[in-house]
Amino acid sequence: MSNQKTVPGTGGDQYIPYEKRDGETSVVYFTRDLSAEGLRKIYARINGGLTGKVGIKLHTGEPHGPNIIPRPWVEELIKKELPDAAVVETNTYYEGGRYTTEAHRETLKTNGWTFCPVDIMDEDGTVNLPVKGGKWFTEMSMGKNILNYDSLFVLTHFKGHSKGGFGGSNKNIGIGCADGRVGKAMIHTTPGSDDMWDISDEEFMERMTESAKAVVDHFGDHISYVNVMRNMSVSCDCEGTAAEPVVTPNVGILASLDILAIDQASVDLVYAMKEEERHALVERMESRHGLRQLTYMKELHMGNDRYRLIDIDNGDQEISLRDAVRDIVPFQPEK
Repeated sequence: MSNQKTVPGTGGDQYIPYEKRDGETSVVYFTRDLSAEGLRKIYARINGGLTGKVGIKLHTGEPHGPNIIPRPWVEELIKKELPDAAVVETNTYYEGGRYTTEAHRETLKTNGWTFCPVDIMDEDGTVNLPVKGGKWFTEMSMGKNILNYDSLFVLTHFKGHSKGGFGGSNKNIGIGCADGRVGKAMIHTTPGSDDMWDISDEEFMERMTESAKAVVDHFGDHISYVNVMRNMSVSCDCEGTAAEPVVTPNVGILASLDILAIDQASVDLVYAMKEEERHALVERMESRHGLRQLTYMKELHMGNDRYRLIDIDNGDQEISLRDAVRDIVPFQPEK
């Protein structure tokens, strides 16, 4: 068993209001336009550093997963903005539709990811990337093919998560770039344990975040982030058709060059909702101590938890969180 489940004083189950944060501010762009066009418009705000060969880190989902970012949105973005890019993924730690490269390839076909190259980065082995300033790791095992890319576009479906509380950009690269056998085991399992999921709460958040830091540091100025706040079940897309029903309203799309700022803003937008709208997702985040992702990113100097929220729908005006969620409506499944 893990020798540390909860780190005193880190408060992964405690939300820190904006006015109690300190430090510098970053920019987070926001649009309510949940469409292919909305994705393209907000992508244009954060694409300046995406040079050379670009990988798109995207959760492509278990077979027939209902809540993933719509494939036609991604297809249009790639064809019009990133024609030479490849979607990048890794195999899963758990047995399922993406556990082996062969099964993963079949799931990609099932889910329609056939219009561009998809690089399963651990198909050809692993590579260790350094973790600077971590307390759990000095390096993290990643899919070897991550070295083939000059830039990384982190395109994330923001949602809940059974282990992480929420899955944002930090989870997308922290878990999603770690290879399926070694790296993911380093994050999830105490060496020698017979429970592959025994690491949880603050320790899990810190391990996942250190893995993400390795990716952030590797790409430097050539990494950017988009979070799509749509179909936000409390379940991750790794649960596929078994995901819990969506009850949280759709919000919009966020973009930033700062991984902490974009995940913090996404969490803040959930907390800015009415209690009845946010209850399920907030309970999932707090019960798993998922907010430790945010405070640990700040401790590791991965970004800022203060930001200016810029509404690109209305002349790039800075808006409040309340204004951003003022007109959201109860979730309605798409027909």
